[in-house]
Amino acid sequence: MSLDAFERYPLLFGPSPVHPLDRLSDHLGGARIWAKREDCNSGLAFGGNKTRKLEYLIPDALRQGADTLVSIGGVQSNHTRQVAAVAAKAGLKAVLVQESWVDWPDAVNDKVGNILLSRVMGADVRLVQAEFGIGFKDSWQQALEDVRAAGGTPYAIPAGASDHPLGGLGFANWAHEVQQQERELGVFFDTIVVCSVTGSTHAGMIAGFAGQDRPRRVLGIDASAKIDETRAQVAKIARNTAELIGLGRDLRDDEITVLEGWAGDLYGVPVQSTLDAIRLTGRLEGMIIDPVYEGKSMAGLIDLVQRGDIPEGSNVLYAHLGGQPALNAYSGVFH
Repeated sequence: MSLDAFERYPLLFGPSPVHPLDRLSDHLGGARIWAKREDCNSGLAFGGNKTRKLEYLIPDALRQGADTLVSIGGVQSNHTRQVAAVAAKAGLKAVLVQESWVDWPDAVNDKVGNILLSRVMGADVRLVQAEFGIGFKDSWQQALEDVRAAGGTPYAIPAGASDHPLGGLGFANWAHEVQQQERELGVFFDTIVVCSVTGSTHAGMIAGFAGQDRPRRVLGIDASAKIDETRAQVAKIARNTAELIGLGRDLRDDEITVLEGWAGDLYGVPVQSTLDAIRLTGRLEGMIIDPVYEGKSMAGLIDLVQRGDIPEGSNVLYAHLGGQPALNAYSGVFH
C-alpha cells in the first residue's frame, strides 16, 4: 500500500511551516540551519508532533466504534495533552494515565503546563506513581478495563502514539511534505535533526525519506537516556512503517541513526547543555524550545555543527516537535 491509501482525519492547518534560523546559523559559524515547526502545525492546544500521528489513528478508532481514547505518558506529557485536544475535536472522551516518569521537584509539576491544558479540555486525568518506560504499562491496561467496565468502547493509544501499527505514518507523510517544501524553497536539506524517545517520529521520517531519490542523513538525538531501547524501538517502527507504505526494500542499518550524548542521566531532567540550548535559541531567534525534548535535540545540533560533524556546506532541517507548555513545570531553572 502507498501512504495515500491510508485515511487521514484532518487535524493540521496544512504543511507545517519551514523557516531559516539565520542568527543561530551565523552564531554557530557552520551549516545553515532551518526549522520545521510542528509546534505551529494545528489549532488544537498548541499542536505538536503527536497531532500529526493522530490524524492516522483517529479514522481507525472511529471505524472500531470507539468512544474513548485511552493513552499514557508522564505527568507533563505533550502527547497526552494532544490526545485530549484531538478527543475534544472528534467528539470523543479521553482517559489519560499520567505516570511519574520524571523525578522533578517543581512544586506545581502536576498542576501547570500540559496537564493543566488536558484538564481544561475535559480529559479524565489519572496520576499514577510509576517509573519511565516506553513499553506497555499495567496502569494503562487498567484504564482500558475501567472504560469497558463502565460500558464504554476504548481505543488504546500507546505512549507517544508510537508502538502502534499506524504510529509511523504521520512522519512518513512529513518526509513527503519536506520534499514538496524543498521544491518551493529551492533548497535541499541533506541533514535532518530530530529528538528520539518513543521512536515513531524519527522512525516515520526514516521510512518516508527512504523512498525518495536523494540520500540524506536523518539524525535522531536520544532524549530517553535509555539509548539501546530507543534505538531498537526506532528500528522496529521504521521497518514496520516502510513495509506498510510499500517501500519495496529492507531498510539498511546505516539509515537508522540514534545518537547519544545529550540526554543526561534521566529522561525529562535537563542538563546544562539543555538549558544552554534553550537560552541560546530563545535569545537569538525568539524560538521557544522545551527541557524534555527540543532542548536536548538542539544541544545535539549545536555540538554537531560546531564540531563539523555536520559540515559547513550543509542545509540542516531541525524538527521542532512542540512541547513548550512543559516549560511551566521547569520555571525554577530559569531565574
